[in-house]
Amino acid sequence: MKGCEQERASDMDWTPDDETANLIRHVAIQNAIEYEGKAAIGSVIGRIMGMRTDLRQHGKIVTGLVAKEVNKANSTAAAEGLDVLKEILEKEAPHLLEKREVKERRTGLPDLKNAEKGKVVLRFAPNPNGPLSFGHARGLVINSTYREMYDGEFILRFDDTDTKVKPPMLDAYERIQKETAWLTGRKPDRVIIASDRMEAYYEHAELMLQNDHGYVCQCSAEVFKEHRIAKTNCPCRDQKTSENLNLWSMMLQRQFKPGDVVVRVKTDMTLKNPALRDWPALRLQDTESHPHPRPEVGSKYVVWPLLDFQSAVEDHLQGVTHIIRGKDLMDSTRKQTLLYEHFGWDYPETMYWGRVKVHEWGGFSTSKMRNDIESGRYPGWGDPRLPTLEGLSGRGISNTALRAFWLELGITQKDISVPLSTLYAHNTKVVDAEAPRLSFIRHPVLCKVEGDEIPNSISTPVHPNDESMGMRTWEMIGREIYIENEDAQKGSLRLKEFADITLKGAPSPVANIDSYERSDKRPIVHWITKENSLEGTLLSTSNDEIQTVQGRIEKHNFAPGTIVQLERIGYACIKENDSFILCHESFDE
Repeated sequence: MKGCEQERASDMDWTPDDETANLIRHVAIQNAIEYEGKAAIGSVIGRIMGMRTDLRQHGKIVTGLVAKEVNKANSTAAAEGLDVLKEILEKEAPHLLEKREVKERRTGLPDLKNAEKGKVVLRFAPNPNGPLSFGHARGLVINSTYREMYDGEFILRFDDTDTKVKPPMLDAYERIQKETAWLTGRKPDRVIIASDRMEAYYEHAELMLQNDHGYVCQCSAEVFKEHRIAKTNCPCRDQKTSENLNLWSMMLQRQFKPGDVVVRVKTDMTLKNPALRDWPALRLQDTESHPHPRPEVGSKYVVWPLLDFQSAVEDHLQGVTHIIRGKDLMDSTRKQTLLYEHFGWDYPETMYWGRVKVHEWGGFSTSKMRNDIESGRYPGWGDPRLPTLEGLSGRGISNTALRAFWLELGITQKDISVPLSTLYAHNTKVVDAEAPRLSFIRHPVLCKVEGDEIPNSISTPVHPNDESMGMRTWEMIGREIYIENEDAQKGSLRLKEFADITLKGAPSPVANIDSYERSDKRPIVHWITKENSLEGTLLSTSNDEIQTVQGRIEKHNFAPGTIVQLERIGYACIKENDSFILCHESFDE
């Protein structure tokens, strides 16, 4: 353990040298060229690690750097074409332009086992203790995609049978249905609410007891744990069927308190996996003190199924053919298979995925987010710092990008750690083609333009690659412009799409026009006229904080929710006419 800690500490301290940074950049560009502007992070990482095995110990940092360079390469390809990327490699790394065998990438999800078109039934079953998060999106995307592939059915099921530890949130039922439609592009084929289905669970519990496949256990949790560890049967296991049914009736009639009894599935107390030994199926809940939030349910029931029993029964009743879920639920599969054997049912085909950890978020859960909101740490589920679908969509992450992210990862049982830039790269591909360009000047400096034959207006494209989006026209009558304070310190500049200038004087410099044509390699900067701008605010998230910067935003008529590209800054989502939030990385002040 000590060695692992030392390795992690050294990795945190490691930064790439220029040679390594250039290698990452160049291979990302090479990959973008080979795949026509669609470089993939995994492909680039694989090649770099093959070339430099010494970098494997720094995998987390390298992955983040690769994601950024892939994003840049793909963005350049989209905006300026592949020839620009080729020119870079010709100058800096010509050997990477040599022809090499390019393997066709596997795309899409693997085929389902024993799947017949038109007869596949899948489900996604969240606990409605809050709206959907980034993690939930995986289950929605993969299961709904298989629905489309096999012309099947997709069920949205609310597993809302825990009224105390993870109680449902009343408005989550409707919110989750809307979020499901937003992410998948259509409504689920069926919506099932477990708390509406209690009688069906009771029926199957009673059937299990009648057939001697279960029993009502009166042992305390501590006593039964001793039996489970020792692999011995508890005394309750040998009760007659009539006694079990009588105890079951007493449970329904509220003659026991929570913790007094539990219904168990008979398996085998000598099974290798302790979790499978006579596992609990139904228990009592204090719904007087903790009523179900749905008013039609409230305190109506005191006997509630545990998730493994409820889910197994419901999967059978709804005809689910394939279950696709996290590998942390493998024990649930094993438990449920034993229950299916008791009832003589065929268990659905099952596939698993491993954990995905996002570097910037660390661990997160709906329960923790709910607690943080209720404590006032965040104002609501749509806060852009939260990994909720509402928070992500509110900062301009498209449903298409989310789907592409999860489909690219596919179904693998490997645990994966990825940076947010991977998602951002997918989002860039989606929004770039339709994002109008706007100018936002941070920390603006007002300059007076002087020169010969200054035009009364300047026109630039709304989008550099789409003439149909029209032109942006800025009035130049007042001959006053804003540039960023940082740019004002450079002296000689090229105002994008306008003129080469030299700045003189402070704090309100004069911008003397040297040439309307580009005459040298002075830096190109964005700008805006005073007449065509207004005060604006740009927001960004960084390290669980919301940053703001004031400036001048180009006047526009775009509606809230529109994704724009702020020149030299990044993609942003319009909140209000003069307020924007960055979709992706935080800005540097």
